[in-house]
Amino acid sequence: MTRRDYLGSFELMVLLAVMQLDDDAYGVPLARTIEDTTGRPVALGSVYAALDRLQERGYLTSTLGDPTPERGGRAKRYFRVSAKGAQAASESRRAFTTLWQDLPAPDSNPA
Repeated sequence: MTRRDYLGSFELMVLLAVMQLDDDAYGVPLARTIEDTTGRPVALGSVYAALDRLQERGYLTSTLGDPTPERGGRAKRYFRVSAKGAQAASESRRAFTTLWQDLPAPDSNPA
């Protein structure tokens, strides 16, 4: 993985949420999944910006669903992780795991 291929933490969260949601991976459920996991609010615009960046880098693909009446006839854009995206997520996991393993155990009684 080259330097520019490293995922930012939010991009990695979005990529992992897409993997979790599988066939239901579009904006609102993605934001909700990240909020539920982190306990922090997520701006929908930030999710869409990250999705665009990930797709430009070849980590995601997308398709348009059918228009739905409850959305005023607008179609949802569904996302899927590409092989390149799955590899990037795996490499990030490996790097983080290695970094965590090399840390000393946290002191349970900090001064």
